[in-house]
Amino acid sequence: MSLFSLPTISPVTDVLRNSIRSKIDNKTKPLGSLGDLEAIAMQLAEIQNTLTPELKNPKLILFAGDHGITDEPVSLYPKDVTWQMVLNFLSGGACANVFAKHSHIEVEVVDAGVDHDWDENGPRPIDKKIRKGTSNFLKQAAMSINEAKETILSGINLLSENRYSETNVFLFGEMGIGNTSAASLILSHLTEIPLRKLVGRGTGLNNSGKENKFKILNEAYQRTGKLNDPLEVLSEFGGFEIGMMAGAMIGAAAQRKTFVVDGFIATAAYAIAFALNPSVKSYAIFSHLSEEEGHTVILEHWKVRPLLRLNLRLGEGSGALAAYPLIELSVKFLNEMASFADAGVSNSDSK
Repeated sequence: MSLFSLPTISPVTDVLRNSIRSKIDNKTKPLGSLGDLEAIAMQLAEIQNTLTPELKNPKLILFAGDHGITDEPVSLYPKDVTWQMVLNFLSGGACANVFAKHSHIEVEVVDAGVDHDWDENGPRPIDKKIRKGTSNFLKQAAMSINEAKETILSGINLLSENRYSETNVFLFGEMGIGNTSAASLILSHLTEIPLRKLVGRGTGLNNSGKENKFKILNEAYQRTGKLNDPLEVLSEFGGFEIGMMAGAMIGAAAQRKTFVVDGFIATAAYAIAFALNPSVKSYAIFSHLSEEEGHTVILEHWKVRPLLRLNLRLGEGSGALAAYPLIELSVKFLNEMASFADAGVSNSDSK
């Protein structure tokens, strides 16, 4: 593996595990009856090493970048939609803004590599631009190894900025026309799942469009052959927004903060982060199962059970935002629900 300096991620402590389990099991309910909410409560309590976890100042960070592969017919939309949607996010008009407002979550947009010059007098994203979009990975590497490293480190450093010091839970989303193509190749290389099973309809391709997309991506795969090094995979096929999100996941975990994984593209970012440091797993909550068919294959491969299945395929953090109220409920039942002793209710397990 290509080596470069990454922060240490401490394993989640199990010092309080028995105490947390006892607190959950002694709530006024049958054992295990809150299902996955109990698992989330346990995870958050262990991450924060407390019996009373909190969700503080949640943020949705949307990473945006363009992809050179859009020179090929892999998407129904032109790449200009990337920068146009960034402006939509900044003006509050996107689905992500609506969902975030519902849960009182602040939305921030990061330009990781959008092919656009922003109006100095208008709304602007956070500028972390590596360059104006990746190269066409059908013909050459999407980015250099040094750019791949810079992208990861930029995501890590972003999470260390002062404005996030009071935040302990992050939701990550993305915007980038062509990024389902990049995600399919990243995931195929890092999981060894055949590319055919991971290439989906993206922005809504019909059957012939999907087949043509697969042929283009398969040709790109053959250009390099099978790769294992996550930095090399990112370099050859990734997007700046995907790499920067992967770095942000590492950065969140290094600070013992929870992050919520959105859909297919965010899962590709997670795959890079996990390949670089498997300890990120303990800090991740998978929000939903995307309708992008490759997402089902990947999550089944990892034996991951996401919180929701709503047939979403929008991206931009929408699935993470939809799942966030359930994460809040996990904390609330743990902190506010009465125990059998508190309520004077008989516990059949004590007989």
